[in-house]
Parts: sequence; C-alpha cells; structure tokens
Amino acid sequence: QVQLVESGGGLVQPGGSLRLSCVASGSVYSFNAMGWYRQVPGKERELVARITKVGTTNYANYADSVKGRFTISMDSAKNTVYLQMNSLKPEDTAVYYCHRLAGSINYWGKGTLVTVSS
Repeated sequence: QVQLVESGGGLVQPGGSLRLSCVASGSVYSFNAMGWYRQVPGKERELVARITKVGTTNYANYADSVKGRFTISMDSAKNTVYLQMNSLKPEDTAVYYCHRLAGSINYWGKGTLVTVSS
C-alpha cells in the first residue's frame, strides 16, 4: 500500500504562483509514474503533469494548458513530487490530486484545493 499526502494548495491571485507537494509513504520502493491531476465540479479528472519512469530515466509530460507555466519535479530521496505553478489563471482553479502508478495499481491522494481569484 502507498499513501499520498498533498499540501500547498490555497487562494492566489491571477498571475501568482503556488507550489504543491506530495509525499508518498508505505511501499514506495518502485513506481511507474507519479504526478498531478485536477478536477473541477461537473468535469472529469484531467492530467496536469506526470513523471514516467522508464528504466533509470524519468520523463515529464504536461497538459497543453499548463505547458510553460507549470513544472513538475521529484525528490526521490524524500519520495516527494512537486508541482511549481506560475502565472496562474482563474481556469486553473480545481482540486489537485497526487497520483502514483505502481505496477497496475493506481494510488490517489485526497486532493488539495487551488483557487485562483482576485
């Protein structure tokens, strides 16, 4: 089992920045991918950014809507993934969920709310 705990959400003005963190605990010795999704009421959960592990190499990919504004990174020693969000827009408002794929098992955090509003 893997537990994921997100932090760093909050209220920010348009154009501002936030950094989300997700700490993984439990059986964290291997994973296939780890990243962030977001969801707004009435819509499906969508991928924001993800790090995919292929052999010893990590590859990052982003949703088109956040490319150039968001950066995903990982500290393997701390089992933590980060999402640096810059130039935030009102349409970035959502609950952000941390996700980890280990084998065929998907793990999710409980989410952290990001609100972009003036």
